Amino acid sequence: MPKLKSKSGARKRFRVTGTGKVVMNFAGKRHMLRRRSQKMKRKARGTQIMAAPDAKVVKRSFLPYL
Repeated sequence: MPKLKSKSGARKRFRVTGTGKVVMNFAGKRHMLRRRSQKMKRKARGTQIMAAPDAKVVKRSFLPYL
């Protein structure tokens, strides 16, 4: 069985923590920020832990060796 390649887009967007959780950036910070609340923009500053079902897909399909 050959080695699997990581998806290069996923490699740039996601990190895996020491405990195996997937860390991602918040969505919706690029344009049309006028209509978003200040609270939403403030909460979207850093990173967040991806939901478990989504993280399972990312780890299995997109980042097989992380």
